[in-house]
Amino acid sequence: MSQIEGNSALVSGGASGLGEATVRRLHADGGYVTIADVQEDRGKALAAELGARAQFVRTDVTDEDQVRTAVAAAAEAGPLVAAVSCAGIGSAQQTYHHKKGPHPLDAFKRVIEVNLYGTFNVQRLAAEAMAAHEPDADGERGVLINTASVAAFDGQIGQVGYSASKGAIVGTTLPVARDLARYGIRNVTIAPGLFDTPLLASLPEEAKDSLGKQVPFPPRLGRTSEYADLAAHIIGNGVLNGEVIRLDGAIRMTPR
Repeated sequence: MSQIEGNSALVSGGASGLGEATVRRLHADGGYVTIADVQEDRGKALAAELGARAQFVRTDVTDEDQVRTAVAAAAEAGPLVAAVSCAGIGSAQQTYHHKKGPHPLDAFKRVIEVNLYGTFNVQRLAAEAMAAHEPDADGERGVLINTASVAAFDGQIGQVGYSASKGAIVGTTLPVARDLARYGIRNVTIAPGLFDTPLLASLPEEAKDSLGKQVPFPPRLGRTSEYADLAAHIIGNGVLNGEVIRLDGAIRMTPR
């Protein structure tokens, strides 16, 4: 199993939402945390708040050179044993609408680029860095944790691009785990349901409460700390590999 204390973790999208919660948790657990994000003000402020064992590297996950720089910074801080991919964007457009016409192709491409290509970019370059250091007593060198969504399975009206990107992340989970098994690197995906993240922050409290009540139990939005708790558990549980874990309170999304 991977031990985060005294070792290094990279969190893409680490300046806010699920990523920020994960940064805080892994830092509290004694890890050296690299915050990789395009949000410079938030990322720098978070690193300054956490102080020792935290650093910010401005990173567009779709850019190979920028991800290489972030991975190198994380590996320099200590053996890189965890890379958590939380960077992503949303999309809300239908395949065809009688007033708006067909879904813009560029918008579809952009969601795929950030959510899917960006995740794979982090996976492949973090794996390269992990493979370079010595394994632990169990032969493990590290773990990749990816963020999909329940939309990968229950995509709603207007979520075709987002669902496609998240479904593809689900589809890569097992083959990436198999590719990297020989190096002692695990690959696990979390598929969150409805979480109280910046994507929902602009909604009125009544609207958020209404969304939360759609969840069978607990009837509320997920807390970002609960995602971070699962990420921390995955890092420490060496037998979790090649799996997609729904973190959703048993919700199954309706068409709209």
